[in-house]
Amino acid sequence: MLFSRSIASRAGLASAVASRSCCRPTSFAAAMPLRAKVLSGQQAPISTQAAAELFKPVEGDEPEDVLFNSLYNLRSIELNRPAKYNALNGSMIRKIAPRLLEWERSDMANVIVIKGSGDKAFCAGGDVAALAKLNAEGPEGIKQSVDYFGLEYKLNHLISTYTRPYVAILDGVTMGGGVGLSIHAPFRIATERTVFAMPETKIGFFPDVGASFFLPRMPGQVGTYLGLTSAMLHGVQVYYAGIATHYLHSSSLPALESRLAELTPQDYWTMEQRLGVINDTIEEFSTGVPYDEKIQISGEVRLAIDRCFKHNTIDEIIAALKEEAAQGRPGVIGWAQNTLEELTQRSPTSLHVTLRQMRLGKTWDIANAFRREHQMAAKFMKSHDFNEGVKALLIDKEKNGPAKWKPASLDEIPPGANITEDYFTNDPKLPKLKLLNDRSYTQYPYNKFGLPNDHDVREAMEKGNFTREKLIDHFVETRRGKQGVREVVSDVLDRRAMRNTGIDNVQWKKE
Repeated sequence: MLFSRSIASRAGLASAVASRSCCRPTSFAAAMPLRAKVLSGQQAPISTQAAAELFKPVEGDEPEDVLFNSLYNLRSIELNRPAKYNALNGSMIRKIAPRLLEWERSDMANVIVIKGSGDKAFCAGGDVAALAKLNAEGPEGIKQSVDYFGLEYKLNHLISTYTRPYVAILDGVTMGGGVGLSIHAPFRIATERTVFAMPETKIGFFPDVGASFFLPRMPGQVGTYLGLTSAMLHGVQVYYAGIATHYLHSSSLPALESRLAELTPQDYWTMEQRLGVINDTIEEFSTGVPYDEKIQISGEVRLAIDRCFKHNTIDEIIAALKEEAAQGRPGVIGWAQNTLEELTQRSPTSLHVTLRQMRLGKTWDIANAFRREHQMAAKFMKSHDFNEGVKALLIDKEKNGPAKWKPASLDEIPPGANITEDYFTNDPKLPKLKLLNDRSYTQYPYNKFGLPNDHDVREAMEKGNFTREKLIDHFVETRRGKQGVREVVSDVLDRRAMRNTGIDNVQWKKE
């Protein structure tokens, strides 16, 4: 029934979009909303020949770790290492990047879909165990690890600035490197099997793959919380948190791909119109959010996250968490105690670096974020904590006990000590990362396809006079009945709205 309804609505949808415009966009920048200004330099896009040289296969590359398929107007990328949870490695990057560049130049590739093989994972991260083994070989091995990050970040930046509609299906475990393949896309589909995390502080690293950009731009202090704690989100919670733009049941994914392949955009459609049609098509396969599952990062816990993680030092965050654990607020005591326990197990160096990264990343554009992360990754490849953390957790599986960090604990770092400076100082011996194009921006251009967040609710509240019920209805209507809107807006209002005596309209509560 669902697929039949999708087919039936096709002609009307295409006709409606075609009637909106008769103008062909002149550039990618012109197709973006004005509020997401594209920053461009003078770098020409990489040539086909240069791309072939940069991403040429090397000895040991697996022949079928990535599968490509074409179906009508759809081009698909399938990560094909299910036994390793589709962990990303250099061999896969050397296949994906040149294919994306090829499709970007093709008029026949109208929708790109990336997914993982099997039902366990989209992509569980980068193959960091292989990197730690390289680092153990000495300077030449470390250089190979740094080169890997250079290739990975070039691919991540290409995805973040791609000029073809790109749909990431996060069906299963999606962590680390898998987040880099998906989080910067305009469409990110979570399912009941999705498990999201940025677990880098567990292994003595930092949240990379553009986390400098996307985590600080999450509402409130949620991004800082996720980056420091490596907290996991499951299923619909990935959607509620704004990491995914859509939530579908995994059983509908094959039909969705078939439906996307049948879409035929008109030549004169802008990027906005193309994405609008794809968004409407994905929404046709929505079957609702779980009725019995509340928003995890909400209410008192969300308020506590903002209170604790707003601070600019780890010591202040720890002190704030201890205060929350002692105050006895409903639903917060257990969360605060668990969060404190988690942070004490993380690399102290990683925590300090990550917190500074979250604060500085607010000011970085997307291109600069990847360039700065490349410098940071190079420093971590030489560090004790990364190689110790990967060995203890992923290679030895903690058979010899947990990782032995240096410094061993947060208490060993003297108050006021600056252990992060070196990670944010560019190494003159490491050339500036040359990306595959010169496109950039300071805000994601297509945020409107996901659920509304705190900023959206506050903006609407300040522009118009709404009662609580009318404001919720406003968002449900403007988001065209998108699932989860009512629940998310209600939570924002519960936390941030107030009513003055004698006034029915809601107002934003001051800090």
